[in-house]
Amino acid sequence: MKKVGLGIAAVVALVLLGGFVWNQLGGAADTARVGDCARISGALDNPTYQALDCGSEEANVKIAKVLRWNESKCPSGGMDYSTYTGDSTLCLMPNFVQGSCYGQDEETGIAKVDCTTKNSVRVARVLTGSTNGAACGESRAAIFPEPAVTFCLQRGDQQKQ
Repeated sequence: MKKVGLGIAAVVALVLLGGFVWNQLGGAADTARVGDCARISGALDNPTYQALDCGSEEANVKIAKVLRWNESKCPSGGMDYSTYTGDSTLCLMPNFVQGSCYGQDEETGIAKVDCTTKNSVRVARVLTGSTNGAACGESRAAIFPEPAVTFCLQRGDQQKQ
């Protein structure tokens, strides 16, 4: 489970990094809508935002919520979202795909990798509409309350259940 914890830490780092990128790319975020996906790259040197279809292999973040003028925080009760505040505030979450493995990437923070990659994390289940971490069983739960999604995470080299 220690390696799954590292994977969770990588997810959190990506989400926090996303907030930095959004602040650097204010104009690109103005047209973003809930459910839209993007690829964030060049995170440390020269961050770039590229809107992509959520089915794209390179889409690593998804817009979870656009806050209204009278809302000041992203939803709480699960994993932290990153934020961008300009004309509106955007809350970001990872764009994980069930059965895929992810690892740390210097360019994007986190990226799809082969499951045999050292310290990779496999998304065992994606529970859309659920914040029930117990449904993950022995897998590690990464819960986002809005939209309600629970990612069940395992070490990448573990057998599929």
